[in-house]
Amino acid sequence: MFRPFRWLLGALVLMGAATAAALPTLDAAAFIVRAADVPGPPARLASWRSAGVATPTAVQVPTRVGNVPGRIYTPARASGRTIVLVPGVHRDGIDEVRLVALARDFAESGLTVVTVAAPDLQRFRITPEVTDIIEDAVAWTAAQPQFASRDGIGIVGISFSGGLAVVAAGRERIRDHVAFVVSFGGHGDLWRVLHYLTTGEVIGDIEAARRSDVVIGADHVTVQPPHDYGLAVVLLTVAAEVVPPEQVKPLVAGVERFLLASSLDMVDKAAAAREFAGARDDAAQLPEPARTLLGYVNDRATAPLGARLAPIVDRYRDHPGMQALSAEQAPAVPSAPVYLLHGSDDNVIPSIETVLLGEYLDGRVPVHGLLSTLITHAEMNRTPTASDVWRLASFWRDVFGQ
Repeated sequence: MFRPFRWLLGALVLMGAATAAALPTLDAAAFIVRAADVPGPPARLASWRSAGVATPTAVQVPTRVGNVPGRIYTPARASGRTIVLVPGVHRDGIDEVRLVALARDFAESGLTVVTVAAPDLQRFRITPEVTDIIEDAVAWTAAQPQFASRDGIGIVGISFSGGLAVVAAGRERIRDHVAFVVSFGGHGDLWRVLHYLTTGEVIGDIEAARRSDVVIGADHVTVQPPHDYGLAVVLLTVAAEVVPPEQVKPLVAGVERFLLASSLDMVDKAAAAREFAGARDDAAQLPEPARTLLGYVNDRATAPLGARLAPIVDRYRDHPGMQALSAEQAPAVPSAPVYLLHGSDDNVIPSIETVLLGEYLDGRVPVHGLLSTLITHAEMNRTPTASDVWRLASFWRDVFGQ
């Protein structure tokens, strides 16, 4: 975290403490302080506003594909509603360290949090099954006496789960039980994202998107070169269409090993190095064309790999399965307010996705969007201004006020 960011957050929290009328904004700022791990006086003030968290409880959440692991984070002093929090594409699912920290930060803000695993996402796959699990998890949560609320359940989806959460929230079975849905770094149309990851091109008028009056900060929309992690996930999805049948299993195993190493790289550099080396060894043992494809993955060669995958991805544009994976193709939109948060420089799911989704939802459902220069897909990346911090605090204030 950059020191200027910590200073500005501290100033915002201290200014917010000056008046009781600012308590909703103060609580939102305290949430950001905890999430950003800001030390000193801001941390002490955020601690004062913390609701405290009981020891998380493990549960099994029933879904149409069987029970999936869940975890309940209960605030010692509940002051908000219950939310279902769904992780993105990561092998650790609800055990991923950033998701655990986020769940605790929400709970310390007074929200009861139910985190729910999606096995396909842990296998680096984005499938209709994930949307079904989100729907089933919300239905189960809303039916539990300790969570039931006349005003409904909130849903927060991270990365690709953000877009899928919007799809699930529009389904008839749960739409009347949803109080709001937050898409954090999510998508409006999965095919557009796949096209971006394979070509580096976005579908949509960037200049028009920058003039959007639906999403605050839309003028910060940028297009970055696509991230190799996202492109490796695309290769997993279409592996059976790029290599002979006998090469699919070993190619998939090699790509999964690379993705495992990428996940480990944030928490255990030594273990990650061993897995990266293993993935390179795996490639050397493969016949062509699998050897070249896995070599592209290991070398993070997004251009040649994307060129091989783009023609296949283009065939998915009108695939019927996209209705379960893309809010803009779903049969219905949510009836509850939708909150869209995105990092302006995201290179996994480009930020224009939030603008396009916001424009699509506008007039159909209450929608509130924010592009922030403080975040990319997963990390802080710029020295912020006071207005950046204020906008982010205001966004979470509105969510917490639902």
